[in-house]
Amino acid sequence: MRKKLEKRGIEVHIIEESKHSFLAIVRSVRKSVAEFSPDVIHSHRYKENMLAWFAAIGRKNIKLVATQHGMPETGGEAISWADRLKTGLFFRMLSCCFDRTVLVSGEMRQLLFGSYGFSSKDIAVIHNGISIPKNISHRNGQRVVIGSAGRLFPVKDFSLFVDLAHFLVMQIGTVDFVLAGDGPQHAMLEEKIKSYGLQERFRILGHQDDMDAFYRNLDLYINTSIHEGIPMSVLEAMSYGLPVVAAKVGGFPEIVQNGEQGFLVDVRNKNAYVDRVLELILNQDLRLKMAKSARKKIVDYFSQKTMAEKYYQLYGKLLSRE
Repeated sequence: MRKKLEKRGIEVHIIEESKHSFLAIVRSVRKSVAEFSPDVIHSHRYKENMLAWFAAIGRKNIKLVATQHGMPETGGEAISWADRLKTGLFFRMLSCCFDRTVLVSGEMRQLLFGSYGFSSKDIAVIHNGISIPKNISHRNGQRVVIGSAGRLFPVKDFSLFVDLAHFLVMQIGTVDFVLAGDGPQHAMLEEKIKSYGLQERFRILGHQDDMDAFYRNLDLYINTSIHEGIPMSVLEAMSYGLPVVAAKVGGFPEIVQNGEQGFLVDVRNKNAYVDRVLELILNQDLRLKMAKSARKKIVDYFSQKTMAEKYYQLYGKLLSRE
């Protein structure tokens, strides 16, 4: 990323987090801000938002913008009082100290509006955008390949993905499964695949540098997350012309129109997913129709260009109020 920015003539300063204390990082960021004198500081994530706030203290001309990509992950577990306190303090900081908090889905806006001190003027919704791949062609193999991608964390519920594979393999002899990603649940998922006897039908690929090849080798994409904002992996899959089957949670209804670019299941269980996946496996014409619609949806509404234009407009509105 640094090389891409510098190639466009953008000056880049990198602070190695592993080599400095938090206080040293704050001092370094404040020094850079003093020298550069930006109009806007745009940050993401807990620590970076705190750094942005510290950097802007005493500089009233700087507008602070934070993007929140998702709600706190629980993996379906009860939230401890400590985590609730941390979440409350974090969102309070955004609502009172930042000029705008950008959310990546309307569903997140509904969750935060009126909570933690957020009002309509504090929040903007800008969907994630991606680079659109070129020269897309659909596979025409003898076997249907179904994939998913993401961090192997509880909130992604890839255990359900393995359950789906087990059930579908028992019914369809020509279907295979691949999962791209790594994380703390890798060993558990491998063990579950082994317990089902799916070693020849289900592969966990680990971290992939070449996601282009991954998506091009799929026929269908499944997301089993308990909650998502606007997941980049789903946008990417759709941009490659892949129908999506996902739960009707988070920001998915803003990406996938049920029956058009794929299917949204109302209940997150094996049977609800399997019915829809089987429909797409057995009906190639429907699969290709949805594939075309999926790519068009991303090109029309979720490109990097569209996202960048909306952020540029947001910055302009904030600065015009001075």
